[in-house]
Amino acid sequence: MHHLLLALATTPSPLPTPSLREGVSEDQITPGLWGFIMTAFFVLATTLLIVDMVRRIRRVRYRAQVEEERLAAAAAADVEAADAHDGMAAPESSAGLEGNGQGTAADRSQPRD
Repeated sequence: MHHLLLALATTPSPLPTPSLREGVSEDQITPGLWGFIMTAFFVLATTLLIVDMVRRIRRVRYRAQVEEERLAAAAAADVEAADAHDGMAAPESSAGLEGNGQGTAADRSQPRD
């Protein structure tokens, strides 16, 4: 085994000649013009698909963000409306205070009919 490794390490291997076999031309083994055209077409189509996909993803994210903001605003409006309906909101004017007997002095001094 040791001799075989030594023989492989010291014996030079011949380099293959860079010529084609007989009857084979370069057009038969290289992609040629049609190969280049098809490769360029696939690269262009892939690039356009990626750009379109990124644009659609951005649009979906933007729509989701707008929808979340709309829902948050609607929820806030619902909470305010529920608070106002339950009487939790601060009164808008002093007219709401008259029924509680906490009106102004001028309101208390006038006789009621």
